[in-house]
Amino acid sequence: MTSSQNIYTTGQMEADPSPQETKGVKKNAVLMECVVLNGPIIDSDSGEKFVEEVFRILMNEVVYKATDVNEKVCEWKDPEQLKKLLDVNIKDIGEPHQKLLQLCQNSIKYSVKTSHPRFFNQLYGGMDHYSLAARFITEALNPSVYTYEVSPVFTLTEEAVLLKMMELLDWKEGDGIFSPGGSVSNMYAVNLARYKYCPDIKEHGLSSVPRLVMFTSEECHYSMKKAAAFLGIGTHNVYFVKADDQGKMIPEDLKKQVQNAKEEGAVPFLVVATSGTTVLGAFDPLDDIADICEEHKLWFHVDASWGGSALISRKYKKLLHGISRADSVAWNPHKMLMAGLQCCALLVKDNMDLLKRCHSAEASYLFQQDKFYDVRYDTGDKSIQCSRRADAFKFWMMWKALGTLGLEERVNRALALSKYLAKEIKKRDGFELIWEPEYANICFWYIPPSLRKMENKGPEYWQRLNQVAPTIKERMMKKGSMMIGYQPHRDKVNFFRHIIISPQVSREDMDFVLDEIDLLGRDL
Repeated sequence: MTSSQNIYTTGQMEADPSPQETKGVKKNAVLMECVVLNGPIIDSDSGEKFVEEVFRILMNEVVYKATDVNEKVCEWKDPEQLKKLLDVNIKDIGEPHQKLLQLCQNSIKYSVKTSHPRFFNQLYGGMDHYSLAARFITEALNPSVYTYEVSPVFTLTEEAVLLKMMELLDWKEGDGIFSPGGSVSNMYAVNLARYKYCPDIKEHGLSSVPRLVMFTSEECHYSMKKAAAFLGIGTHNVYFVKADDQGKMIPEDLKKQVQNAKEEGAVPFLVVATSGTTVLGAFDPLDDIADICEEHKLWFHVDASWGGSALISRKYKKLLHGISRADSVAWNPHKMLMAGLQCCALLVKDNMDLLKRCHSAEASYLFQQDKFYDVRYDTGDKSIQCSRRADAFKFWMMWKALGTLGLEERVNRALALSKYLAKEIKKRDGFELIWEPEYANICFWYIPPSLRKMENKGPEYWQRLNQVAPTIKERMMKKGSMMIGYQPHRDKVNFFRHIIISPQVSREDMDFVLDEIDLLGRDL
């Protein structure tokens, strides 16, 4: 029997379909592979009603409550308890409408409210309503940004945003692409640097290259080691350059390590500087590092995922002095600028299609060269992905709404609040500022009364102080009053790392943080 003979009209069915399949069968329905083909099977009316009701829940439980300090930051539950509350197991039969709405309510209730004014835990936070609205649009349209024909609006808005970001870098020309995270942007940069040094690697692989080594600060983001592992460079070929007491790369040690690598017979090809380190918020001396890169003909990448947004501010852009000399830059607007996760750009100072030459596969079903429009707008072959989210759109919408001056005001205010908190820490008994903040990272210890009395700061003192931050963190999360991160670093035992981003954060919130830490930890 041919495949065409497998199609039957309703009067020629050889098998009895299920009652659900025959329900509402129209005159021209056909049976194919025991499935009745009779119009759409989605109940649009119920679906539309569900979306409307979920939007009401979102507005009431997320948007309206985003700035309410009387709401909890989190409703902590242990994993096994939360599994039961959410009923996470998937079933064969779909759940009823009201059960699904309750699942939505519970998902919001037991999630961390990152838009809360007292969420200081990560390098992102707060809520920008324009960005949020733009995310609703892209989620509803479900685009993939690889060709202009399927994503015209989002192709053009991404181009506009990239050009404006390059302008802030003081580049006259360049290229770029939005990626799914700063880690991936850094990985792109490593791959580009290697391809620029040895273009044959794309076709012939690692056997065609000598032992390549890259250099980065000991304070760098861990994605540099991951990039080396993922791309086959090897983590042992990542040379970590010493940082000073403020967390900045020491150029003299970089120069020494580059020379040592050459004497070992290795081939240096890349230096990665950091503008805004994860823990300390430190900015490497870019001009000095650029001099070394030029001397040794090395690709110069700047991981400005966290600190890049200081470029928006006329007051603080000096932190990134020299970034115009970089060959590539990673910058995440979803961090300080609150564009919403995820929103991460890789910018490349190149006008010779390096991104495309390095990553293209020339898929003929996507990137036909005989299309009826300008195929230069088919940007997808620059990416290591195929499907790609319209991440730039939310940043574009927010930038259109606030303007560069509005974004600058956010950066300036966040850094002013950081200075205020640092000043208050130095004034209060039981608090010790560890580093003077350069950016929005405020690192400090809380020293409970029992430890303030100890004159000898020996091993016992530091062992007990090491337990203070984790204990207070547990208490604040179970209470739901706020969230602040902590970690040990170098020779320092556990300390709090407080991050300020959201324009909804007030001076009173800064005072609350210190009062609440003292309240939660004074008995330790």
